[in-house]
Amino acid sequence: MEEFRYLGTTLTNQNHIKEEIKSRLKSGNACYHLVQNLLSSRLLPKNINFVIYRTVILPVVLYGSETWLLTLREEHTLRVLQNRALRRIFGLKRDKVTGEWRTLHNELTDLYSSNIQCG
Repeated sequence: MEEFRYLGTTLTNQNHIKEEIKSRLKSGNACYHLVQNLLSSRLLPKNINFVIYRTVILPVVLYGSETWLLTLREEHTLRVLQNRALRRIFGLKRDKVTGEWRTLHNELTDLYSSNIQCG
């Protein structure tokens, strides 16, 4: 058998996970869009939004990831989803020098997410 689904994960005889990651990202995007209004809400504190991200979106995307052997390209595609969600949570930042609003860069989203207290 070349491939089969087991417990919601597609397994192949060559251990190709490209299609599985695409499926997981599609599910993660759907989940992200369901809670998008919550993540961009200014009524909830950022740490609550981050907890929502970690408990609702990440488990959907990373289900079965213990068995994945990632290439750099696959790792990059997973990072894109993470950065997009974190930018949505942390919002725009005002530049101290120019006073203009700008989006966060990848390094800053990593820094902010690592500084959030989750309980």
